[in-house]
Amino acid sequence: MRAFVIEGPGQGVVRDVEPPRAEPGLAIVEVDRVGLCGTDEELYSGEMSYLHTGEASYPIRPGHEWCGRVVEVGEGVDPSWIGRRVTGDTMLGDGTCDRCRSGRQHLCENRYEIGIRLGWPGALAERLPVPERALLPLPDELDPQLSALVEPGGNAVRALRGADVHAGDRLLVFGPGAIGCLVAVFARADGAEVHLVGRSERSLSYARSLGFEHVWTEATIPDLRYQAAVDASSAPQLPARAIDLVEPGGRVSLIGIAGQPSQVDTRDIVFGELTVVGVLSASGGLAEAIERLASGSVDAKQFVAATVGLEEVGRVLAGERDAAWGNAPKIQVDPRR
Repeated sequence: MRAFVIEGPGQGVVRDVEPPRAEPGLAIVEVDRVGLCGTDEELYSGEMSYLHTGEASYPIRPGHEWCGRVVEVGEGVDPSWIGRRVTGDTMLGDGTCDRCRSGRQHLCENRYEIGIRLGWPGALAERLPVPERALLPLPDELDPQLSALVEPGGNAVRALRGADVHAGDRLLVFGPGAIGCLVAVFARADGAEVHLVGRSERSLSYARSLGFEHVWTEATIPDLRYQAAVDASSAPQLPARAIDLVEPGGRVSLIGIAGQPSQVDTRDIVFGELTVVGVLSASGGLAEAIERLASGSVDAKQFVAATVGLEEVGRVLAGERDAAWGNAPKIQVDPRR
């Protein structure tokens, strides 16, 4: 089968590879759509931290925002999965440790991460192996474009839970990329007043196109009372800024990962009696993301700028972008093209 393979920093090729086998406990998914994200870009550039800790190594087959249809199952897997449209969890714990047994498989020390960690192949291929326990069925309301947004949507759901936002709250969201904007539209649907903070004119313009009136740069954030903040950026200074701006007793949810350490004065957390929550993945938020996307309460299709084929993945991960695609943050891939 055809698959996109990163063989080294800046070296991506489409290769014919052996298709996955339906080993015991596994389902084989024929991939319909895959979303590209910042993690894939970092794997391509060589900046991703796992490449430096040994948790990932080249060659890598990336892709963890996916949907498809089960076409084969291994021994012990319910055969009724065959033919069903599915997506799934990226984080695959070993299933035996205390963290897995307590429902925190995404924190398992021995976890695989599809297309990212310890060599589990990703979805930028015609077929993908997935453990049955990681599968989630998709409703008919979600076409492939929306279905491939479930994984970033699950991240947004968990970030929003961490911020504990309620109707009438004022929420500050740093980083109007795909996850930050999904946080924003979910929070707005829940009745919050959302303020978005970005850096590039493209991201700021896109945030305004979603109908958000309160769109700022870091230098123009107004002096208001913010009950909560979500940092979905990769800027090392913004976690401290979020902590500084949130009202005493408020919450800060951190899902963005900076390329260098963020400096935070813990006295600001203590004196403000703030709750600061880290969010690692979409695990635990995927089912709610499916419900939110299927409900029609948000128009998530506008998050997708374009759909490309496998041959175009390398240039997209290298930062090339067709001007005709507009400002939407997400590029998706149809592996059958």
